Amino acid sequence: MKRIIIIIALAALSLTAGAESKNFKLGKWVEIHNAILKELGRSYVDTLPIDKMERAAIDAMLAELDPYTVFVPAEDQEDFQLQIGKVYGGVGAIIYKPTPESNVVINEPYAGSPAVKAGLHAGDEILEIDGATVHGLDSKSCSDKMRGAPGTDVNFLVKKVWTGDTVSVVVTREKIHLPDVEYSGMLDATTGYIAQSGFTEGVSDEIRSCVTALKKQGMKRLVLDLRGNGGGLMQEAIRIVSIFVPRGSVVVTSKGRDPKDVEVYRTYEAPLDTKLPLIVLVDSGTASSSEIVSGALQDLDRATIMGRRTFGKGLIQSLKPLPYGGQLKVTVGKYYTPSGRCVQAIDYSHRNPDGSVSQIPDSLTHEFRTKAGRIVRDGGGITPDVELEAPEYGDIVYSLVMRGIVEQYALYYLRNHQSIAPAESFALSEADYEGFVAYARELLPAKEKPLMESLERLQIIPFIEEEIVVRYYYQAAGVKLRLRYDNALKTALVSPTI
Repeated sequence: MKRIIIIIALAALSLTAGAESKNFKLGKWVEIHNAILKELGRSYVDTLPIDKMERAAIDAMLAELDPYTVFVPAEDQEDFQLQIGKVYGGVGAIIYKPTPESNVVINEPYAGSPAVKAGLHAGDEILEIDGATVHGLDSKSCSDKMRGAPGTDVNFLVKKVWTGDTVSVVVTREKIHLPDVEYSGMLDATTGYIAQSGFTEGVSDEIRSCVTALKKQGMKRLVLDLRGNGGGLMQEAIRIVSIFVPRGSVVVTSKGRDPKDVEVYRTYEAPLDTKLPLIVLVDSGTASSSEIVSGALQDLDRATIMGRRTFGKGLIQSLKPLPYGGQLKVTVGKYYTPSGRCVQAIDYSHRNPDGSVSQIPDSLTHEFRTKAGRIVRDGGGITPDVELEAPEYGDIVYSLVMRGIVEQYALYYLRNHQSIAPAESFALSEADYEGFVAYARELLPAKEKPLMESLERLQIIPFIEEEIVVRYYYQAAGVKLRLRYDNALKTALVSPTI
């Protein structure tokens, strides 16, 4: 008995010593940091750029952890809130400013936005904002001038795209929420389709409404497209899963550094349909909350996951307030799917000698079982039940898209065509394609011009047509056109499901 008491006491002493050691190290480095800063303030020959130094120090310190733990100073709060919530006060348009001395081009207005209500169209050029010229300003400065409190007006002097007339346009700003559901519709008489791009507040209600509407149109199975969806709010992921599984089902479990810091999240809303056949499309850009949805539906044997292995982000972040209006977005835990697997694919806690991080090797992953007993693995994202081939493109296609040449051509095309056929039937003519080739060749750097000889029409045409259609009929039409060329989706529709 006495021996047991001694062992327990030693264990408790060890834990206490460990905590004191961590606290000592933290206090030690805080003291050293403050001492260095004070000494520099007293001794350094020139005036210290304090703000620049401290921001660089904080960013370098956090870079040793993971890319999701970041400092957000007070002056960056608006952009940060837009990033995580896709909400801002403004006119609702993407702008393009080729050079500081050029006009601001309306690259793409959002459907139903204040810009559209005021009569602005893609291709229109803004010469002045509230009476001040835009010449000499960069794109961000112009964007900042266009944003503002909902209900306030912003005055533009605009050169219209097709007539060339210069007119005054008053736009009343509104609260702009960029949609997470890019498109919802029927692929055929019985197959519904929803393309979801994010997980901001309210998207679960939108998905629920879309499912209800599609069922009324005769939907007998649903394709939920999460390809390229980088995630967002975990609560929205839980609510989306709740649409398809019984109330009370476990969706995800979070675990923090403390073994006692465990939370189990279950569905708490009544489902819409627990029997509707589901296909969830994923790829390497499917991450975070998207992996919570696909992982839960896979573990519960509620959907067939198809596509490519997902990104593998199994980390949870929380916002912590800091002095002077700043915030720290900090990784506070990892999440686990209903079978118990963590999908985190990168080991940030053990860095290579050069500072890089490694993927968790397949040999170190573990087997888990779905509700029906199927084998799934941890440590490498979500592996689909059905693998689908990813499209392959030549280097020149990537260059034309990533350099924005396809996007610029869409505006060039728009200036010369006041209307086009509906998205369902629009197709680029042979003459227009040859025009694109000539246009692109002029904009490419000299060393890349020879690559145009290897350009395959079938690879680049979908990108050109989508960009053009979006300028006339907005984003949903672009998705609709993209589906025409989506071979992975076509394969998914004829593949066996669980």
